[in-house]
Amino acid sequence: MKDNRVRSIQDLTKIANWVTIFAFLLICSFSSKAQNSKLKPGFDKEEYLELLRMHVLLYDSTKADTSKPKSVITKPTHFTNVYNSAVVGLDNKWGLWINKTHPIAVLNVRGTTLNPVGWLENFYAAMVPAKGEVKLTNAYTFQYHLADNPKAAVHIGWLIGTAFLARDIIPKIDSCYKAGIKEFLIMGHSQGGAITFLLTSHFYQLQKDKKLPADIRFKTYASASPKAGNTYYAYEYESLIDGGWGYNVVNAADWVPELPFSVQTLDDFNETNPFKNIEPVIKKQKLLTRVALKHAYKQMKKPSEKAQRNYQKYLGNYASKTIIKQLPEFQPPVYFKSNNYVRIGPTIALIPNAEYYKRFPDSEKQIFIHHLPDPYLYLIQKYKY
Repeated sequence: MKDNRVRSIQDLTKIANWVTIFAFLLICSFSSKAQNSKLKPGFDKEEYLELLRMHVLLYDSTKADTSKPKSVITKPTHFTNVYNSAVVGLDNKWGLWINKTHPIAVLNVRGTTLNPVGWLENFYAAMVPAKGEVKLTNAYTFQYHLADNPKAAVHIGWLIGTAFLARDIIPKIDSCYKAGIKEFLIMGHSQGGAITFLLTSHFYQLQKDKKLPADIRFKTYASASPKAGNTYYAYEYESLIDGGWGYNVVNAADWVPELPFSVQTLDDFNETNPFKNIEPVIKKQKLLTRVALKHAYKQMKKPSEKAQRNYQKYLGNYASKTIIKQLPEFQPPVYFKSNNYVRIGPTIALIPNAEYYKRFPDSEKQIFIHHLPDPYLYLIQKYKY
């Protein structure tokens, strides 16, 4: 009896996959009759608005998910939803949308819900090298290459989310490509925005490795995103999307883009810097000057190093123990000795005015009042560029 149930589930899964593929083909067949319109570089206000409309639909309105209050944002007008993933990894989810008239697809990544598991992903904020591998289960080790520079590093929690999502997204990209879709918009809000940075880097590397077709075009919008990596990762990401193929949209009143906690030590500088050999310089000074400079140098150097060690201890070693409760086969990687998180990508800064604060006043109780999609909708509608 149990075997019959398993076969039934497998049959239903196959049917669901065929229905999805049929939807691709049907929409693309319709799209091919229309004039092709390729994605254009540069920030597009209406493009971002449409992506935001899709994003709010990723949250489960059938449950008491108060992380997404009722929104005034209307439904998307130019795209049709053809697939929503199951919840994977640490409460991660994404949706696939297809343009109704042109062969363009959207990969839309959900942000954090009230599920504590998703918040655990945020707080697991130690850094790891931007190139390597991480074992998630006995059957799945995620190999990644997000930047070439050995000093580039990224957030381990969002890397785990990226790993689980990529495993589900890549076969859908392949199906879209076979159906004639070669242009993809990538979008995420909040935690989803941080993951879009890492996903974008991953996809570009797969293209370099010839594991994704080279003629696929990606364009990325991170929205309300926290900081996903350090300076060296940011440099390489920004090089990938240079020319108008990626943006970071931020409400200046929103505290989430200011996270994670960041500390810069002397180890975070490039190899050529004035601080590397400063001690021999100090030794050449007169006695009183030497004593004063040496004291000042230690007072600036040691606190930042101690803070970095504490961040790694609590946001890495301790947090990983809770991660293992959710992912029992997960093996914590060797962490990168840095917590120098920085803002990533060309930024569209949405600046609130007095009228905005009347509608969305600062609040000690509603800590997400400036972070949810509706204040972003309000500001982007008034944005002029």
